Amino acid sequence: MQKHPLAIGIICGIIATVLVAVATLLTIAYTGAYNVAASDQHADAVRWTLDTAVHRSVERRSENIELPETFTDELVAEGAGHYAKTCVYCHGAPGQDPTDWSRAMRPEPPHLTEAAAEWSAEEIYWIVDKGIKMSGMPAFGTHHGPEEIAGLTAFVSQLPGLSPEKYRALTGAVAEDAVTPRVRQRAASGRSPPRQPTREQENLCLISVSD
Repeated sequence: MQKHPLAIGIICGIIATVLVAVATLLTIAYTGAYNVAASDQHADAVRWTLDTAVHRSVERRSENIELPETFTDELVAEGAGHYAKTCVYCHGAPGQDPTDWSRAMRPEPPHLTEAAAEWSAEEIYWIVDKGIKMSGMPAFGTHHGPEEIAGLTAFVSQLPGLSPEKYRALTGAVAEDAVTPRVRQRAASGRSPPRQPTREQENLCLISVSD
């Protein structure tokens, strides 16, 4: 049998590269070399890898989700109510900053008034339903039905470009009830007021959504 030195060299090089990569990963894992503290920002390479993996994974798994071409006003309003009760504390809203403590999470929860534009409605539905591992984003589908998830999807899809006035009109008393005196004082001074949740609401933001 004729030997092909070049092909053998390529195969050996690939195997050696894989072994070195595995050894490097094991070394990092077992020596504790990687700083897992949330107070430490991810390295650029890690951030890119995680972000790319999330986008590709969601894109692939949301392909078979079927949603109506347009959402009714009633469904959007229902989703706005759910959003104002819990999601806003991590993700913010039009004219409303996320809470300070949510900014210390890694990865930092995206401000959906801007970030929602990066996802299709089907992808948003999948994220709300299934959650994202190791991100603090819960899987709402374990506690909520398809209609509730569709409502959140309908509202989040409309967040980019939604005015603060329209947001307050959609959420009504739900948003007002969550505003503390300190937040009102910040608003009166012209500063963008972060929402300050109760301890129970903080837990709901990180674990699940509850009506």
